[in-house]
Amino acid sequence: MKKNSTHKGGGGNRLLISINVLGSAGPLRFLVNEGELVAAVIETAVRNYAREGRLPILGSEFNDFLLYCANAGTDAMSPWETIGSRGGRNFVLYKKSPQMSTKAGKMTDGVDFSKEWWW
Repeated sequence: MKKNSTHKGGGGNRLLISINVLGSAGPLRFLVNEGELVAAVIETAVRNYAREGRLPILGSEFNDFLLYCANAGTDAMSPWETIGSRGGRNFVLYKKSPQMSTKAGKMTDGVDFSKEWWW
């Protein structure tokens, strides 16, 4: 018998991903489409984390989080990148600190280096 290879949502292959949340006891695991955007995956992860009643409490604003691929460099994934673009299935969800730049997900000490300073 031949299996029907179409999925309800389309979007290519489905991946079982594992997301570790800093400070939490264990990873979140769920299925996503390979072509799903990182922003949607972060939103699903934050919602599932809260639904399971995990600690520490993170909040519900998914724009406050960055997703890193555990085995593909040190830069945070762009919210508009697809989850399958880096080939990884293990991720780390990190809550942004107040001093974190929203442009590149890199730490700053609050100093604006775009201006010239004269003493």
